[in-house]
Amino acid sequence: MAKWLLKTAPDSYSWDDLVRDKKATWDGVSNALALKHIRSMKKGDLALIYHTGNEKQIVGVAQVTSDAYRNPKEPDERLAVVDLKPKSKLKTPVTLDTIKSDPTFKQWELVRISRLGVMPVPDALWARLEKLSKV
Repeated sequence: MAKWLLKTAPDSYSWDDLVRDKKATWDGVSNALALKHIRSMKKGDLALIYHTGNEKQIVGVAQVTSDAYRNPKEPDERLAVVDLKPKSKLKTPVTLDTIKSDPTFKQWELVRISRLGVMPVPDALWARLEKLSKV
């Protein structure tokens, strides 16, 4: 099972919206590298939900409920989506400042490629984020 981070602007679609909806299609991704990551996602994978904007923090964990598929709402067949459902809210959100101050994350895309909206989360980083979220 792979692990991912998905960014979202909380004023357009937030963790609370996902919880309320009970499921969502994760769309709106157009960056080539982010789309490559979306296409690599499989049913059963886990994804951290990261709020952008003024929040800049990881707030919850979702489960991918479908393999990646072509976005049926878009004419461009390169655009892919996955379906998600909420799994658990983090006890304590993990802020970008906390991540940037921890040397464990210095090579992670969230720190190096700040505009990337979808990225893998290596197991060691996932484990560190789990610890930080329970502090």
